[in-house]
Amino acid sequence: MTADPAPVPSSQGLEDRIVQRTIVWTYGFYAFGALYVVGPVLGWLLFGLFLARLYLTHDPVPKARMAALPIAVWLWVIGMITMEVALIGGHLSFDLGMGKLIKSSIGWAKGWALIAIFILVGVVSDIRPSTIHRAMCVVGLHTLLLTPVLVAAWVVRLPEVLYVSPLKAVGGPGPEFFAVQLYLIDPSNGSPRWQFFTPWAPAAGFMSSIMLVCALAEKTPSWKAAGLAGAVIIAVLSKSRMALLALMLIPLATWGLSRLLNPAILALGALASTLGGLIATTLLIIAEDAVNEFRGARADSTRVREALARIAWQRWRSEAPIWGHGVVERGPHLVEYMPIGSHHSWYGLLFVKGIVGFLALLIPLVWTLGHLIVVAQRTPEARPGLSVALMMVFYSFGENLEILAYLIWPGLILVGAGLRPARRWRSARVPGVQAEHA
Repeated sequence: MTADPAPVPSSQGLEDRIVQRTIVWTYGFYAFGALYVVGPVLGWLLFGLFLARLYLTHDPVPKARMAALPIAVWLWVIGMITMEVALIGGHLSFDLGMGKLIKSSIGWAKGWALIAIFILVGVVSDIRPSTIHRAMCVVGLHTLLLTPVLVAAWVVRLPEVLYVSPLKAVGGPGPEFFAVQLYLIDPSNGSPRWQFFTPWAPAAGFMSSIMLVCALAEKTPSWKAAGLAGAVIIAVLSKSRMALLALMLIPLATWGLSRLLNPAILALGALASTLGGLIATTLLIIAEDAVNEFRGARADSTRVREALARIAWQRWRSEAPIWGHGVVERGPHLVEYMPIGSHHSWYGLLFVKGIVGFLALLIPLVWTLGHLIVVAQRTPEARPGLSVALMMVFYSFGENLEILAYLIWPGLILVGAGLRPARRWRSARVPGVQAEHA
């Protein structure tokens, strides 16, 4: 028999302090064009600290937590390792050479591997979700303070891009990941958008959704207000359609899915199903109109996204159904030379890593979502993680999860925290109560 994992401590440990300071310094790192470097370094550092405690100390807690890892975490680890296997298969199939394979593998370590690492760290470490909640609210306050400056930069027509950091020499998907940009002009209508500390505006929308989750979980009213205001400002000024939808739908979905055992929720669901059946035709018309309005809000963007998806689907089926093409390719003029499969995790996976890579993400993501729904019924601490998992599903249809792993890592840690065994949270709620033995 093995010992249950020790409860989450109330005092701040080393990993907790590192995470807190890294999040709080988000805009500072962005000013140096360093965020794309900081995310991977942090992930592998936290993973290294856990391995050091696991193998180089006599502390029984890391071993107990490793022994109690839920299936979801193992699926993430196996799935993200499978991504590397698919990457190798694609490179060998198209004879891309050792140089490109090494470069792509480094990209894997800064992308897909980080997703598994941060979720694992969220489970096995003593990083408190409350630390992430507060730190993201601090970033929300910084957003409130900086927004007038960013808007004024557009009003007085300062250059959109201040500079590109020399850190771009370390390599990355593109210069935009190292650029310090005050605002951008939407080429389709000439209006300004703001991406804040992210490489593009929709990515800012993704971060606003994570900030919203953290703000809703924050206990101090003043910090909650700062976080909520920051999340709304980022969502509105980024003009991300998905962000605006997420702000409305994700909290509601989390609330409902985490209370499925509540008789009132079951009765409400039954009533909604009955009424929905009676007015199904009207609802379908409303839904169709809403979809058309959503697509038409930025028609050029919708056109490019759909064309990228069609190209990725056709070339995957006809050229590389198993392992994919191994690398990202630029699309034709029709899609403004955007990478094929970008703006969509699933089409991107099919094109680059084939059906193997597609399943390597689908299986752990679906399992994790189901696991968190079950746990959230009786463990409130799992609900922020459930919200982020829902976001991962939602944004996977409009963003590339791999390329944004260096940004969304606070949310990934919350997913891991939500996967912690429920008994670990219960013992943490009672001061002085230690973990029991099975």
